[in-house]
Amino acid sequence: MFVWDALQDLTLVILMVCAVVSIGVGLATEGWPNGMYDGLGIVISIFLVVIVTAVSDYKQSLQFKDLDKEKKKIFIQVTRDKHRQKISIYDLVIGDVVHLATGDKVPADGIFISGYSLSVDESSLSGESEPVNIDEKKPFLLAGTTVQNGSGKMLVTAVGMRTESGKLTETLNEGGEDETPLQVKLNGVATIIGKIGLGFAVLTFVVLTVRFLVEKALHHKFTDWSSSDALKLLNYFATAVTIIVVAVPEGLPLAVTLSLAFAMKKMMNEKALVRHLSACETMGSATCICTDKTGTLTTNHMVVDKFWICGKSKRVKGGERGDILNSETSEKFINILFQAIFQNTSSEVVTDKDGKKSILGTATESALLEYGLLLGGDFDAHHQENIILKIEPFCSDKKKMSVLVSLPEGGFRAFCKGASEIILRMCDKVVDTNGEPLHMSEEQTKNISNVIDGFACEALRTLCLAFKDFDYCPNDNSIPNSGYTLIAVVGIKDPVRSEVKDAVQTCLAAGITVRMVTGDNINTAKAIAKECGILTEDGLAIEGPEFRSKTPEDLKDIIPRIKVLARSSPMDKHTLVTHLKNMFKEVVAVTGDGTNDALALREADIGLAMGIAGTEVCVYALWPGSL
Repeated sequence: MFVWDALQDLTLVILMVCAVVSIGVGLATEGWPNGMYDGLGIVISIFLVVIVTAVSDYKQSLQFKDLDKEKKKIFIQVTRDKHRQKISIYDLVIGDVVHLATGDKVPADGIFISGYSLSVDESSLSGESEPVNIDEKKPFLLAGTTVQNGSGKMLVTAVGMRTESGKLTETLNEGGEDETPLQVKLNGVATIIGKIGLGFAVLTFVVLTVRFLVEKALHHKFTDWSSSDALKLLNYFATAVTIIVVAVPEGLPLAVTLSLAFAMKKMMNEKALVRHLSACETMGSATCICTDKTGTLTTNHMVVDKFWICGKSKRVKGGERGDILNSETSEKFINILFQAIFQNTSSEVVTDKDGKKSILGTATESALLEYGLLLGGDFDAHHQENIILKIEPFCSDKKKMSVLVSLPEGGFRAFCKGASEIILRMCDKVVDTNGEPLHMSEEQTKNISNVIDGFACEALRTLCLAFKDFDYCPNDNSIPNSGYTLIAVVGIKDPVRSEVKDAVQTCLAAGITVRMVTGDNINTAKAIAKECGILTEDGLAIEGPEFRSKTPEDLKDIIPRIKVLARSSPMDKHTLVTHLKNMFKEVVAVTGDGTNDALALREADIGLAMGIAGTEVCVYALWPGSL
């Protein structure tokens, strides 16, 4: 199959025709074996090109098969025939009840039956970094998404190619394979050279033949033909064929193939798995890069970036520990902050057999816990000190999570965290540096609101932490909704990868336009794009629904200025790439790490699947010319 694919190159087809004609004419004029040399040289050149290309692509296909085998080693718990059992995700059928827990990948499309605090990361399909809460009101689960928090049961309604991700795969497989820019150029050069060579060959043959006929006519031998005359005409034809053979550059495909094979080897040493030889060349020809945001430009790992406590805002720098608070706040305040972080959470800090700590839970919860550990807090110690009496898990309607605990020194304390504007309305006090509650004035409330707005303008996801003390246990362990004391405002974000800014500047300096295409909201996308250097003053940021509504004439005007496409669907990404290729003749590279990027990756001249998730996408999508 790989040999046959390699033989489809137009230059090689022209060379094969030349080789056949050369051998035929050579044997007729010079006999065996002298007549074989020219044609045999071309055949050997073709053979080397085809073998190098086919062997390189075959070796890469074996690497991808190994990746695919690893990807398939996934087992899940299902209830089937009234029995709970463990099966491979590839044995799943409609009607099975799948048991889901934190960290599981949803193996099929289905409907939520029952569960507790189930939230799902749909960024691989939608590009949205915000987790989606699954309940009776929003019961649909999609294959390829990941359970971020909680547990539940799902009734399978679609598997394989019938799922939403399966339909995406079918779309990927539609259409033929496009030629790479280098193939287009080489084929164009070969065609032009072939035509010029053919023209000169025909002209030479005609001139030699006419001269021969004129000489015979002048010597009055036009009617007198012999075998030597026929041999002369055959020699003239051989000369014409030689001109064509010499004109067509049979060494060019070999030189290009060997250089690309060397480039592929070099890319593999850099930990980049190249699917086809042509991908190395196409990457160097790119004039435009359309990149995903979440997981590609950013780390897809939420961290605390800024926080506000006791009237002061601070930015968290990497590696800073508890001393950033110890110098300005009392031990009592720090203890309250740790309690608010470690007690009021649905996530968990676990230690593996090597003693390495990791956090299981949603991205937001994990960021808070990681920050608490960075400040020097002890998750296990705080859980052992206090007894949890009641938990009100986070829900999308209330946009908050609350917990009621019994304190070791006596008394009770409620902790609450959630959407900043909601928690702030529940607070009438604010804690000072000594850990004592003080009345919150209207001016203080307004200042804190401005802090929250300022965090939001920097594309930070804001949370407020609050607490309330009781001398006695509330009736039925009920958790109140007012009278809280504000502890802190926390700004969380998905940070930009450290190498991205320099990479963007390198691309811009090389004349390559960089565009961000993401499913996230436009404010976050614009903030990240500005931080990376993608969105400039003359650049345009637009949302997917508005982009979809534009006419082809409008798109011609705005596409060159688009630097950020937010709230975009997989089809929006596909449309943008298609228009850049067809309307503006750009050589488009697309980078991404999720299934939602696969359509655009498949359509692009060069697809770059990034990171661990990208490896799975690359195996899953199987687009040509991809890394």
